Amino acid sequence: MFAECAAKYLKESENKASVETIAIHIVAVVPFIGHLEVEKIHDGTLESFKASRIADRVTPTTINRALEVVRTILIRAAKVYRDEDGLPWLKQAPPAITMLDETPREPCPLSWSQQEALFKHLPKHLANMALFAINSGLRDSNVCGLLWEWEVKVPEVGRSVFVIPWQFHKTGKRKKRSLVVILNDAAWSILNEQRGLDAIHVFVYRQERRKHHDLAPLMQYHRIGTMNNSAWHTAREKAGLPKLRIHDLRHTYGARLRAAGVLNEDRASLLGHATKSMPEHYAAADIGRLINLSNGSLDRKSTCTVLSVINR
Repeated sequence: MFAECAAKYLKESENKASVETIAIHIVAVVPFIGHLEVEKIHDGTLESFKASRIADRVTPTTINRALEVVRTILIRAAKVYRDEDGLPWLKQAPPAITMLDETPREPCPLSWSQQEALFKHLPKHLANMALFAINSGLRDSNVCGLLWEWEVKVPEVGRSVFVIPWQFHKTGKRKKRSLVVILNDAAWSILNEQRGLDAIHVFVYRQERRKHHDLAPLMQYHRIGTMNNSAWHTAREKAGLPKLRIHDLRHTYGARLRAAGVLNEDRASLLGHATKSMPEHYAAADIGRLINLSNGSLDRKSTCTVLSVINR
């Protein structure tokens, strides 16, 4: 059955940085095809999955990522997975799976008023994550997967940076370079607010009690798989931003840096873009300079005009 193949593939992927995303796609698709034998998976049997996701206003890009996971599982079933007789679980070549047409959307950086409208509807834990993302430029997976063990103190500037190993961020996988995360004043404040909640992950969540506050919380803190959840969708609808993506927080940071006059090479360093001149580690003086540049994104007066033009 497809569900068995999916479970095996998820087990194999448990040490991958993308395991949370893989799990999300598997959970989405298994109710539609999990009960089917792998020989019966094809475009026709995937139509109900596609239609349901489209009805739920899931983007074609996200649907295609799930279909890619299905395709990978079928390839593993045909080429790797074997029964006790040594025969492949899928005895023929996997069928071609038709992807949906993707229409790339232009970046949509937030204005300050839009940010305020959005953040007031986010629950506290998600608002902290979003505020950190919009002031560090980190992608969703890196915010959710940020570990305390990657924190490196820089006494000369009175704060820390995070050094994310190359295996755990998008650019690093291409260049095999660690990502140095510079924290401006807002990101630093959020970081210190998170201290002590969990020994491993920076951003965590637990269900608090709505009554009987004198009793222990309902559950322990746990890692958040993605910011792109129901709370995010609800908040963006209430804020009048139904198409806003998590990645637009990163676009907002980049746009504000540009509006503050930060040069392209420095913006690339702050956003973690791979460049020939980008070092893997910085001297304390460089970190101090980059912190000051990053703080330029907090200056509302210098960023309002450019953002209003970009959002038209």
